[in-house]
Amino acid sequence: MDIDEQMRNLTAGAVHVISEDDLRRRLSRGAPLRVKLGIDPTASDIHLGFAVVLRRLRLFQDSGHVAVLIVGDFTARVGDPSGRSATRPRLSKEQVDAHSETYVEQVKEILDPDPARLEIRRNSEWLGAMGIEEVLRLAARTTVARMLERDDFAKRYAAGAPISVMELLYPLLQGWDSVVVRADVELGGPISSSTSSSAASSRGRRGRRRRWS
Repeated sequence: MDIDEQMRNLTAGAVHVISEDDLRRRLSRGAPLRVKLGIDPTASDIHLGFAVVLRRLRLFQDSGHVAVLIVGDFTARVGDPSGRSATRPRLSKEQVDAHSETYVEQVKEILDPDPARLEIRRNSEWLGAMGIEEVLRLAARTTVARMLERDDFAKRYAAGAPISVMELLYPLLQGWDSVVVRADVELGGPISSSTSSSAASSRGRRGRRRRWS
């Protein structure tokens, strides 16, 4: 499949592509791209919205690229603040572990399970091992002002609604996932694209990844 055909197939119907020129350059190298999608196992079943983005990830697989699925068993316990007007209730490790098992089985109904085309990682592998010094170094890569540019945080701040420091760390942790798995491309929904924008600073010197929803 030539580059133009890949671009048409991979970006068809996408709301945002950041950026098409960079994606084209990466495709032109001829090497398989590592395409990351993160899913926090906050319930026993994957909802319809994730089924849509999983099919997009399958398109990348069918074009010869590697799907890197991050099961956010650590970030699920932090709680994704995207689109939320209040802090998410915290889940126990036991709840998250149980949901993670069902997620892995469900995604294989959509994705190609060939180990050469699918890499499944749990972000507790690296986030759970971080010490306070590493967390502080990561937090130093951005500012509270930058975090408050997010619509969800801005609305809560303006309304005087609580925003926990733990929630502010979430986009940084998600960005660090991308660094660890060496992602070339990130996929996500329209809401989570704001998280990726905030998380760019956590990747910093390691290079910018391409993202769209």
